[in-house]
Amino acid sequence: METRLLIGGEQVAGDGPALTVENPATETAITAVHTASTEQVGAAVAAARRAQRAWGIELTAAERAEALHEIANGLRAHTEELAQLMTAEGGKPLLENRDEVGWTASAFDFYAELARAEEGRVIPPVERTQLALVIREPLGVVACIVPWNYPLLLLAWKLAPVLAAGNAAVCKPSELTPLSTLALAPLFDHLPPGTVNLLAGAGDVGEHLVEHEDVDGIAFTGSVATGTRIAEHAARRMARVNLELGGKDPFIVCPDVAADIEIAARGGAWAAYLNAGQVCTSAERFYVHTDVYDDFVSAFVAHTKTLRVGDPTDAATDIGPMISAPQRSKVTAQVDAAVAAGAEVLTGGGSGGHTHGYYLEPVVVVGAAAETDLLREETFGPVAPIVPVGSLDEAIALANSTPFGLGANVYTRDLETMVRCAREIRSGTVWINDPLTDNDAGPFGGFKRSGLGRELGTEGLHAFQEPKHVHIETRIEVKDWWYPY
Repeated sequence: METRLLIGGEQVAGDGPALTVENPATETAITAVHTASTEQVGAAVAAARRAQRAWGIELTAAERAEALHEIANGLRAHTEELAQLMTAEGGKPLLENRDEVGWTASAFDFYAELARAEEGRVIPPVERTQLALVIREPLGVVACIVPWNYPLLLLAWKLAPVLAAGNAAVCKPSELTPLSTLALAPLFDHLPPGTVNLLAGAGDVGEHLVEHEDVDGIAFTGSVATGTRIAEHAARRMARVNLELGGKDPFIVCPDVAADIEIAARGGAWAAYLNAGQVCTSAERFYVHTDVYDDFVSAFVAHTKTLRVGDPTDAATDIGPMISAPQRSKVTAQVDAAVAAGAEVLTGGGSGGHTHGYYLEPVVVVGAAAETDLLREETFGPVAPIVPVGSLDEAIALANSTPFGLGANVYTRDLETMVRCAREIRSGTVWINDPLTDNDAGPFGGFKRSGLGRELGTEGLHAFQEPKHVHIETRIEVKDWWYPY
């Protein structure tokens, strides 16, 4: 099991304090990882700075593309060992982690090809003797700071476009799930040494990275509070930031899906409980039209009761443990507060009979007051509060009522309703009749406090490039508008 850092192409032991990586299904220690010291953070940034020219300037886009495809192939070749490692440190079911490795590889393949065709554009010149270009150049060195819920996928959504654009990177996974990221080190052996650097550590290591004068851009997924601090640090030296800061995603069920209410309920349960609800785009607020409310709640509860909570290495498991005791406590506290304010739990909330591990049976809540945190603040756990609404206008107004705007889901057969929701819901993604389906070619990110910038798509590539205007006059001659007037 790899616990060394990757700095300048060499795997080295961390000089900082050790952190213990825990298995959330058993509450036992997997291993200890020594974190990066302040000096090692500086060494990683310096190595990235040296490598960036060899990677981003001396290699062509086609050569970089081949290198990214090789990373993708390496990921696929090591799917099982990476999935096992992610399950051990993160608690996500093994099936989902196998999928995550595949999605991670796809992101590298996508950006390998996109970068071959995306360098800039020709614009109309001012005069006929001129040539005017807009070219896109790499930022330089980018810090990629990644959360624990999808440690490889959310790394790839940053690292793949960072590399495709010609940048070098210093990457820091969450202190809760560093092992799968550190295990990637051999997959970067064919890159110029220092192109990708991998560090381990908690918030102090991330802060050293963010504050480093030679870091030109920061890509971060995490909390609003931490993202705000990163933006403040970056603004002092005008470093670029790309921030994905979570959400409180609504899920609207319209009356015209009465015949498909079972499907809508199953889609809603998957959107709410995937990875034990620990997804940035989890459905965390259900707004169901009164005409289908009772049937939806009945179908939703019945389906939820069939879900199997247990050992994430067992193929029969649907939902594994949550990541940690504090995260589980935060979620149950939101539910308890809502119940104290008059809500009712229809099912779930226990540990599923487990005496060890941070298990939480998926919860269905009705009657929650609009002002409770359960309907206002990010939950990040397997909880589905369901609220009746009398009209589409009310549903859209409630969907837009929080400070977040990452994603939204809608079930409807009516084209006019689809168009209204797509245009009026203030979120970075609107999924209609197909919850939480990501697309490498479509931008991902949020409105309002859900973040700044976008990952994926051409937007994700441009996030790590600087546009430059080049103006060429083919003649050397005096211009009529020069002095003297």
